[in-house]
Amino acid sequence: MGVKVSVIVNVCNPGDVADACIRSAMEQTMPADDFEVLLVDDGSTDGTAERLDAIAGARANVRALHLPYTGSPSRGRNVGLAGAQGDYVFFLDQGDRLERDALARMYERAVETDADVLIGRLVRDHGPPMIAFARSTARADILRDRLLSLLGPQQLYRRAFLEEHELGFAVAGGRLAEQAFVMRAYLQAKVIAVLAEHVCCHLGERPPAAEDPHAMVQELRTLLDDIDTYVGEGRQRDRMYAYWYRYAVLRPLLTSRFADSSVDRGRHFRLVQDLMKERFPEKLDRHLPVQLRAVAAFVRMGRLDQIVLMSNSTRRGGLRSELTEVRWDAHVLVLELTVEVKGGDGRPDRYRVEGPRLHWMPPRSIDAKLLHPSVTNVSEAVERARIEVYVRHAETGVIHFLPLAQRVEVVPDGRRRARVQIKAEARIDVTAAALGEPLQPGHWEVHVRMYGGANQARSRVRRPEGPLNCLGVLAQRPRMRLVVPCWSDQGELGLAVEPRSFAESIALVSSGAEVKQLDGHAYVVLPVPYVPPSGGPPLELVLRSTRRGREREVSAPALAEAGVPGKLAGQLVAKLPVRRVWPAADHLGPGGWLAFLRSAEEEVGLRFALSVRRGRVQVRPSAAVDPQRPSPLGRDTALHRLGRRVPGARHIVRLARAGRHRYLT
Repeated sequence: MGVKVSVIVNVCNPGDVADACIRSAMEQTMPADDFEVLLVDDGSTDGTAERLDAIAGARANVRALHLPYTGSPSRGRNVGLAGAQGDYVFFLDQGDRLERDALARMYERAVETDADVLIGRLVRDHGPPMIAFARSTARADILRDRLLSLLGPQQLYRRAFLEEHELGFAVAGGRLAEQAFVMRAYLQAKVIAVLAEHVCCHLGERPPAAEDPHAMVQELRTLLDDIDTYVGEGRQRDRMYAYWYRYAVLRPLLTSRFADSSVDRGRHFRLVQDLMKERFPEKLDRHLPVQLRAVAAFVRMGRLDQIVLMSNSTRRGGLRSELTEVRWDAHVLVLELTVEVKGGDGRPDRYRVEGPRLHWMPPRSIDAKLLHPSVTNVSEAVERARIEVYVRHAETGVIHFLPLAQRVEVVPDGRRRARVQIKAEARIDVTAAALGEPLQPGHWEVHVRMYGGANQARSRVRRPEGPLNCLGVLAQRPRMRLVVPCWSDQGELGLAVEPRSFAESIALVSSGAEVKQLDGHAYVVLPVPYVPPSGGPPLELVLRSTRRGREREVSAPALAEAGVPGKLAGQLVAKLPVRRVWPAADHLGPGGWLAFLRSAEEEVGLRFALSVRRGRVQVRPSAAVDPQRPSPLGRDTALHRLGRRVPGARHIVRLARAGRHRYLT
């Protein structure tokens, strides 16, 4: 039987980056006779060519191909495709990594569904979530299954299908040429399948590629011709056109690269004007978010100045997502959320109310009188606004979307002004959130993404004001596991599945520590998310001074007490003596103190520190008193505070310090 899968790996001066990629491609569970690895070197000068030859010489199913330098992976992929012998081919970049069973799983599913293109689940540590992996499907549709969000070449293609339709990568093209190759494959494939339940490939971060505007326009014209060939006139073709209109034509005009490049942006702007007149009629603007509708209107007016102003004023916008309530319903964590878009000034976006209609209010730097009301009208978009809530594994990057109920609310905010908020309830079923399977152990971040209204943005979920709900639960499936909601130092919500120890579960929620002072003692109170039936092992709170040259350690037993029903399983209380001056060895004295929790088996760092000043003890983030991260203002005595207010004082101090150290050997 012949080769089933050919893996084509492009490398160019990778250093050590490509080691994990090459190893993952070679160490597959599929028998070595059933797959081959083609290592295509794009003129590397760092010794990579010799290393690839050595690898190929040691393995019968590995071949090394060497090309003169081109600076683009496109030619290497074409050469690898021409030399491939497998029934299917898979393209890898040098920073990517395959799971060990990826080829076997993808090939089996591709044969089962008779797919020309099979998309195995991809994960990455950067960029927006990949929404196309919400479910597996044997017959995927480009629009319905959101395949336009998956235009990277890291997919499994039937080699005979690519040869039949003469599909290849445009050598002179950049990132758009890669996406155009995938788009053409989607348009011509009889069957596209999605494998969502198993992670197949981890995507590495690629350096930003400089797109030549002229080459981009030429490639886009060719791609639109292909869409015209395979898709008839109507809503489906308009939505495909609108994607490329949004992604390849208008969004680059709002980037810092375009706004900051006074030399090339005039030429780029004229190319976009000509392309819009030729291929993108004004009727397509209704598929755009309002900022891009405004950009399209300014392009048609020839107002490059307004586009540059928009780029500078909107790039700092984002999303504000606040957690109004968090509670457990058996093993389901229920999150009550309020989400709204914020502008470049950090405040929530406001809209102008004109009767039953809402109108977007452009940044103050924009001449709003130039925009027709049909451009700024967002009434229909607000009605369709929605959010998506998903959890992301902090180590692997795996993403799972959550079920939620949501509604849009228009909140009055002054005379003829309003804000748009989405109220939602998301449910995290820890036993079935991973496509019907339990969440894997580790830390899961909670993210929100919003569509509609005036913008599209994503952010982390932030904790509410007031006490934290740190109650952990025991999930019963597939076995009894502890699940703990926790918050980062920045107040961002996460979910810890199966902490390694009792002390670590407390450390996860230790940012909620409190201190009370009474009769010369400081009572440090730590939340406990779950108390075992045995009460847990004996623990000791350890505080270490951060003062240089005065290494001191103070410790005290941490005793368990009852918690708050529904909010906290228990709390640990440690009693520490405090002395304002001349502290004894077992007393807290002035300065910063880092906190640790010690058991008989381990010692874990806690996510808070204590600051003692004039006998007063306060809780601080651990970074605030860490000697490795000193305050940018330096020491904080009364003399230093006075010196910081004197004009030129800092400059004089820097010169004095430079003179003191200049002649030291």
